[in-house]
Amino acid sequence: MAAVISDNFTITSAQARKSILKAFKIKRPVFLWGPPGIGKSEVVAEIAEELGGAIIDLRMAQMEPTDIRGIPFFNKDINKMDWAPPVDLPDEEFASKYPIVVLFLDEMNSAAPSVQAAGYQLILNRRVGKYVLPDNVVIVAAGNRDSDKGVTYRMPMPLANRFIHLEMRPDFTSWQNWAVNKGIHKDVVGYLSFAKQDIYDFDSKSSSRAFATPRSWCFVSDLLNDDDTDIDTMFSLIAGAVGEGLAVKFAAHRKLSGKMPEPADILSGKVKDLAVKEISAMYALTVALCYELKDAVADKKVTSKQFHEMADNFFEYIMNNFETELVVMGAKVALKTYKLPIEPSQLKHFDAFHKKFGKYIVEAGN
Repeated sequence: MAAVISDNFTITSAQARKSILKAFKIKRPVFLWGPPGIGKSEVVAEIAEELGGAIIDLRMAQMEPTDIRGIPFFNKDINKMDWAPPVDLPDEEFASKYPIVVLFLDEMNSAAPSVQAAGYQLILNRRVGKYVLPDNVVIVAAGNRDSDKGVTYRMPMPLANRFIHLEMRPDFTSWQNWAVNKGIHKDVVGYLSFAKQDIYDFDSKSSSRAFATPRSWCFVSDLLNDDDTDIDTMFSLIAGAVGEGLAVKFAAHRKLSGKMPEPADILSGKVKDLAVKEISAMYALTVALCYELKDAVADKKVTSKQFHEMADNFFEYIMNNFETELVVMGAKVALKTYKLPIEPSQLKHFDAFHKKFGKYIVEAGN
């Protein structure tokens, strides 16, 4: 997969996060473009959660102009026509409960032109009719590109000029950092760490209904975490999420992963060697070891001494059995992504590990 997927300048989800946060500071509306399933709405929702705020998610394609402008009615108190304010937009009472409120206008360019027109004044002037956005409300819109085979309307230039435009692209590194923090199934993270190009295979010219995106791989993770069905049914469901071709490759990967030693046995020191040297399965094992260490930190029954014994076995094992790329990945997740409370002085093998791989870990973090 090429790094750039359109003629426009594109950014990763991690870069989009930084850009959106900056735009929030100056209260400038952002339009987040990108192909389907790459996590546009997830980025916005996670920023709102991270800031301790609320998100109001409006699906613009399902709205009418009056949902933005409000509905006219005869006000007998003033003997004139008046406007009932829109119920979906945040009022002062609601906004006062949060440090920030994100008004997320999803599917913006899939909305009918009349709905887009109703948003003109709201987006730039932060008001429409008598309604005024509270001071702590910020606006983000999102939509697919015209080339993505979705239902879209060309955005009027006056409306487009009201936004800061950002276009996201699928990016494995950003997704991997997100996935290990969210506990995406080890086999999914392990497979995609090996076959990075398979994280996204949408082709606007293809007639296939199922295709791989970060979102559809999350569906696969959910299926595996609730694995209470037979193999054939599971294969059919995975094929329905990411396509038959990738489902075949992923099934082969899982078959090999099933032959790997248990992470708990490695971290306890019972297993020191690796018999199966299949690279994609080794990626999945690396992820599983990191997950196991993270769970040990959360388990209040595991003492600091026991945790450091597990961490020491982790570093010894990956150092003795994995290639440099896998070692760096495992150490980066443990030390930089999870920030596990590891005291190097408590590990017998850390000096040897740092001497051999330390420079690679530093480079991976830059």
